[in-house]
Amino acid sequence: MSDTARTGTSEPAADSRSNYDHRSDDVERPGLMADLDALVEGEVRFDTYTRNLYATDASAYQQLPIGVVAPDSTADVAAVMEYCADHGIPVLPRGGGTSLAGQAVNEAVVLDFKKRMDAVLDVDPEGATVRAQPGITLARLNNNLKPYRLKYAPDPAWGDKSVLGGCIGNNTTGAHSLKYEKADGYIEAVEVVLADGTVTTFGWMDAEALHDRAAAVGPDDPLEAQIYAEVSRILREKGSEIEKRYPDLTRNVSGYNLDKLREDIEERGEVNVGRLVAGSEGTLAIVTEAEVSLEPVPEETAVVLLTYDDVLDAMRDVAPILEHDPSAVEVMDDVLLDLARDTAEFSDLVGTLPEGANSALLVEFYAETLAEGQRKVAELLADRLPGYEPETGLDASAGATTTDDDPYAVDALEAYDDDRQSRFWKMRKAGLPILLSRTGDDKHWPFVEDAAVPSENLPEYVADIQGLFDEHDTFASYYAHAGPGVLHIRPLLNLKSEAGIETMMEISESLTDLVIEYGGSISGEHGDGRARTQWNRKLYGDELWEAFRRLKSTFDPDHLLNPGNICGEFAPDENLRYDPDYAFDSGFEPTMNWDNENGFQGMVELCHGCGGCAGHQDTTGGVMCPTYRATEQEEITTTRGRANMLRRAMGGQLPDDPTDEEFITEVLDLCIGCKGCKRDCPSGVDLAKLKAEVKHEHHQREGIPFRDRLFANVETLYSLGSTFAPLSNLALGVPGTDLLLEKVLGIARERDLPTFKRGTLKKWERSRTPAVSASDADHKALVLADPYTNYTQPEIGRAAVSVLEAAGVHAEIPQHIGDSGRPAHSKSMLDQAARTVRGNVEALAPRVREGWDIVSVEPSDAVMYQNDALDLLSGEDVERVAGNSYGVMEYIDVFDLDDEIEFDAPDETLAYHGHCHQTAVKKDHHAVGVLARAGYEVDDLDTTCCGMAGSFGYEAEHYSMSSAIGALLFEAADDSPGEEVVAPGTSCRSQLLEYENQHGKPPHPIQKLADVLVA
Repeated sequence: MSDTARTGTSEPAADSRSNYDHRSDDVERPGLMADLDALVEGEVRFDTYTRNLYATDASAYQQLPIGVVAPDSTADVAAVMEYCADHGIPVLPRGGGTSLAGQAVNEAVVLDFKKRMDAVLDVDPEGATVRAQPGITLARLNNNLKPYRLKYAPDPAWGDKSVLGGCIGNNTTGAHSLKYEKADGYIEAVEVVLADGTVTTFGWMDAEALHDRAAAVGPDDPLEAQIYAEVSRILREKGSEIEKRYPDLTRNVSGYNLDKLREDIEERGEVNVGRLVAGSEGTLAIVTEAEVSLEPVPEETAVVLLTYDDVLDAMRDVAPILEHDPSAVEVMDDVLLDLARDTAEFSDLVGTLPEGANSALLVEFYAETLAEGQRKVAELLADRLPGYEPETGLDASAGATTTDDDPYAVDALEAYDDDRQSRFWKMRKAGLPILLSRTGDDKHWPFVEDAAVPSENLPEYVADIQGLFDEHDTFASYYAHAGPGVLHIRPLLNLKSEAGIETMMEISESLTDLVIEYGGSISGEHGDGRARTQWNRKLYGDELWEAFRRLKSTFDPDHLLNPGNICGEFAPDENLRYDPDYAFDSGFEPTMNWDNENGFQGMVELCHGCGGCAGHQDTTGGVMCPTYRATEQEEITTTRGRANMLRRAMGGQLPDDPTDEEFITEVLDLCIGCKGCKRDCPSGVDLAKLKAEVKHEHHQREGIPFRDRLFANVETLYSLGSTFAPLSNLALGVPGTDLLLEKVLGIARERDLPTFKRGTLKKWERSRTPAVSASDADHKALVLADPYTNYTQPEIGRAAVSVLEAAGVHAEIPQHIGDSGRPAHSKSMLDQAARTVRGNVEALAPRVREGWDIVSVEPSDAVMYQNDALDLLSGEDVERVAGNSYGVMEYIDVFDLDDEIEFDAPDETLAYHGHCHQTAVKKDHHAVGVLARAGYEVDDLDTTCCGMAGSFGYEAEHYSMSSAIGALLFEAADDSPGEEVVAPGTSCRSQLLEYENQHGKPPHPIQKLADVLVA
């Protein structure tokens, strides 16, 4: 939008860090903290809140760390490691905290690399390599590589949240492992800090040189020399055992990577000890930089969805499909398809599958051209789909010929354009969030979810697993990477019970036996961690187990690096997040309706830790979490961080009551109630609602601050401002008033206050005659005059009425409906909000029964009626009002009202910023469609909340945070081709007043429609 493009967001907000950073009275080991703080340039935090924030990952496990250091450089890491080695203190390197086996939690000093060590250091497009720090997410790494049409090939599903260091530490791969190697196959060199603080680089060396070097090593030589000697010894002495015991799989990530080193020697006569660090889960060395090789981005892709009557039929068909050289083969069983069928986004797509389709395989091909991709799909279908008649000229007269012994697909859906392929891939991932959204005590746990077997053994393996689960009266979905034989399987168990934990252990051991029987690995993707370390001895045998132990002891003589993992003593039932001793006690009775299993408690316990709330920093999509995106990677500003702190407080694992002033201030204060997590969180954790409930109880105990009462009663406040306008406006403009308001009320002096109008929208309504009579109209709409529209922006309400009347709608503005209850709700004053909603429902429900619709021009008010009112009240009337309430642009779109309107829009491109509340309830798209049909070009900005969040941006202590979030919107507007930003939300338009390229007050989209009505 501007020739002066911004190069990035603003500096981190002044209030982006909570006050608990270095509270000496809240630190378990203040001496240790002080010593480390003096050694490093990065951040050192040992307080209770920080330690609890890092006590969990995405697994079933938790353990309180000693403290957290966010290093700024390799020198910081070396200083921490050297100090800890001298004092016998364990150290845990951590990336995005997305580990599913528990390897990212430990009783150790945690090194958080994602926060500060996240840069791309060098790109070599000719050599197809990149050098980067370990904290960079894979999504941002690949965004940096897009101009060169190169990519870092390992592509775990959570690549927008997972970081390079974690990818290497876990030896990650993903859906395209049929084409690409694991992380180890792309390591050219790694800079590491060893267990004694030594900094070195592991890269390629001649194998004979390694052995010669090892022969000269003595017992007093440095640690690095001892490492080379031990690696040489193992490769020379254990070669036959490695060949014998390692599974013949591309997807084995259990144990240490000795087979990869042996393979490299055979193929190129060289050894790269950096490839041994891959998959070591931080137990051998700490990666501080990595040089990795890259792959070209494929020119074209083609996707086909094959459907089957049974998941076992699908499993039987995997091996024959692999003969066609696909880039990916992903399975979806009946559980996953049923979950996708229940979503608005995928119900129509699943509905096109043949009746009775029980499972599906998503098969993808890489190709140089679209025609080649179509040909590959046609060849597959000619082989695997009986009766297939190709349309591509392929010589296949009648498709596959069936026999009783051959598994075949029953139908197929093809996809060649990007949008359709994207929908197929999204559908493959759609069921997991619902799978993880159970709010009861029974949950789908990932302790055996990524075991791998050769693809030809999948049918028998899955049949045996089903039998095993039947024995234990549980079930799981089968999904993910069928091509390489990695199925994600999460049994449904209640780990809060002794019986549940016993079942977990029995399933874990029995499934390990099955995997070994079928020539597989206990981990094909997510690592050993706490979930599978115990089973490595059974998988590899005593000889290699002891080799692992000796290798670990050589790299890490005192076992300080992430101790207990891979060849340690962890058992799958230790340090669980839930166990029979876990007890939940919120300390109060919830006020709102919680329509889910286990109610309020179920929502508090819902977060499974995937870190989706921390991924949007790099991918920009969606709303959550705006405060995280505006800060320097502060975990406490994520939905995950806040939800974990609530759960731990209510589970008795924090010293604070969650309604205490300190907890409210430190944990919940910077949740701005945008509702982004309600939609964007994979599990649907509704943190905005949780905050409202907890803060309401805080108000009940501690009272309500005067400023909160002021903002909650905006109807009264604005009414007074309008009554005394223009004197009220003049008074607010007197020099020094802004400073006085900040000092007395805490209202930021930098903010422009509203300008009140004497001629309100309701007064205008009383003086006019509707242009469309009720008897002539197909639709009758009550256009609500919210306080902002009524007293400060009546022109928007008038524009709404003019557009609706142009569409033949009979529109009225009710005189006795104003405040929707949103202002009080936003301040967690739930009793007052409920009273307001009850009064409005009593007035509106009879009109709805008479055939009237309810229309709001303010998006947050529309969502208040549609959604939040149901949290506060129950009954037919509130449900009737909710079901017949609309935002004005939604109303026009849903009923196709613009079909009746003639517009004459100029050749103008608009940048549209949707309101976060409407985005959360999936109603943000209506305005874009209507504006486009009116003749405007519309760029729908994919932005987070504007940062005003009602009164949040007016509060002095939050001004810097609000501005930092707003900068994200401004940056998106700068990058947009739009000539003008339009936004339906009053708060959004207030924030945009500070946008340097916005000339005048931004319009509401309904105004842009009214402007181009043809009389």
